[in-house]
Amino acid sequence: MAAQKVSDHILERLREWGVEYVFGYPGDGINGLLAAWGRAEDRPRFIQARHEEMAAFEAVGHAKFSGRVGVCAATSGPGAIHLLNGLYDAKLDHVPVVAIVGQTDRSAMGGSYQQEVDLHSLLKDVASDFLETVTVPEQLPNVLDRAFRTAVGRRTVTAVVVPADVQELEYTPPTHAFKMVPSSLGVSYSAPVPAEEELRRAAGIIDAGEKVAVLVGQGARGAADEVRELADHLGAGVAKALLGKDVLPDDLPWVTGAIGLLGTRPSWELMQNCDTLLVIGSSFPYSQFLPEFGQARAVQIDLDPHMVGMRYPFEANLVGDAAATLRRLLPLLARKKHGTWRAEIEAGTARWREVMERRAALEADPLNPEHVVHALDAQLPDDALITADSGSAANWYARHLRMRGSMRGSLSGTLATMGCAVPYGIGAKFAHPGRPVVALVGDGAMQMNGLAELVTAAKYYREWADPRLVVAVFNNGDLNQVTWEMRAMSGAPQFEPSQHLPDLPYAEVAASFGLDGVRVERPEEVERAWSRALAADRPFVLDFRTDPAVPPIPPHATWDQAEATAAALLKGDSDRGNVVKRGFKAKAQEFLPGRGKSRD
Repeated sequence: MAAQKVSDHILERLREWGVEYVFGYPGDGINGLLAAWGRAEDRPRFIQARHEEMAAFEAVGHAKFSGRVGVCAATSGPGAIHLLNGLYDAKLDHVPVVAIVGQTDRSAMGGSYQQEVDLHSLLKDVASDFLETVTVPEQLPNVLDRAFRTAVGRRTVTAVVVPADVQELEYTPPTHAFKMVPSSLGVSYSAPVPAEEELRRAAGIIDAGEKVAVLVGQGARGAADEVRELADHLGAGVAKALLGKDVLPDDLPWVTGAIGLLGTRPSWELMQNCDTLLVIGSSFPYSQFLPEFGQARAVQIDLDPHMVGMRYPFEANLVGDAAATLRRLLPLLARKKHGTWRAEIEAGTARWREVMERRAALEADPLNPEHVVHALDAQLPDDALITADSGSAANWYARHLRMRGSMRGSLSGTLATMGCAVPYGIGAKFAHPGRPVVALVGDGAMQMNGLAELVTAAKYYREWADPRLVVAVFNNGDLNQVTWEMRAMSGAPQFEPSQHLPDLPYAEVAASFGLDGVRVERPEEVERAWSRALAADRPFVLDFRTDPAVPPIPPHATWDQAEATAAALLKGDSDRGNVVKRGFKAKAQEFLPGRGKSRD
């Protein structure tokens, strides 16, 4: 039997950590690993993306939708550089991802060799919690194990660099000797809770209020039952940060929906009128969307002590697992009557849904993007996985898609990077090959990298138990979110050289890859197109020709503006339109500068 090489042991260790897929792209810096994959009969599976950035995004999507560690691999130099955007997306959204990166031979390092990049300088920020280069075989198990344990424990990115010549060395384990570091597999899940006196202090703050508002983020995903009980106990309303959109279903009458610039009017009113705020598992950064300072007393619950005490002047910062902390906190809280406060929350939420329905029914040229997503909402299977790209598509995802059943959804919440929705969707399909996936993508993001990644979908869809991966392109010929931001901040018209996009036949391109698709240009075709795509036997691209003039109204617009603005602008009512745009500009200036296109 041939001796085991370092590259063989890497794959063996990945299997022992339960890794099923590694998303990557080949290159000679990882040729030793690729040869080992051949000897290991492709276990774990090497999933070939079209670009290393897409491999990283797929690892992020897989981690977000599976709850496990995402793993990606790339060659030295350009391959490692390409990984960065996806890795930063993982770091900023607190997603566990391990990157395995090649490097030139040790004998060439420091010699300005081909594809030699100082990987520690390159990766030291994005993988700041753990980054190490393997230089001898005995170092390997400890480095890999620490990379996984750190990624899981700190919900972050870690990186392991393996020079090409080290990959080819015979593997020898660490010995029972001086300066050897043995290692072991596994990490247990812990559910820390705050001290009893801190819980009692937080309960006193919450009990003193009459109008409680709750904000949940992705850190509350494992505490859905406890949040429901809390809201019932306190007669509270619950708003959701975008990364927490799937924490609670939207058919609960006291769930006000998204918060922030992409949020809803009832979430805005919830924050404007409450006297008590409880934030659970969210680092939502925009304090201007939270209660005025001094208006509300506030408590925060978060697992990460590094993330508490920010965004708002909290009186109690509870460091602990959301579910375990709420189970300890609930018995300490006095029950509140469901009075006027809860009635106002539910009435506002119901009214918002009616407003969204009326906005979706407005005529546009040729399609109203709100109608496109509203029509999807009615047809989405209850087990669907939804991804959204950054841009105006995130607006419609935030406001028109109602989570229910076991639906899951995500986007690039903190980095707000373009180009993540299609690779997220592919990562989600490998996490749950038996569930349908829908990706909502702007034409800018689709041209940036979504088109190429359709090739990846075409390569692998036949092995998915459910082949449905529906990619909906909002084809409006405009980088629309930035266009609206320019109008809001400075009243500037569309700057054609930067904003205009060429019109591409997205559905035809998909068909040329062996997939299916259709271009939709008339409102009466929208529902039928969604039905066809959701019944397809392969990935399907919907090329929706949407109107770039439909404005993403900010949540602090009045109820009348929320209903009337789109209609006024689309009808060409210049007087009403100018009044609304001036109001939009005045309010948005303090919110928009320097912001991304989606929100945590």
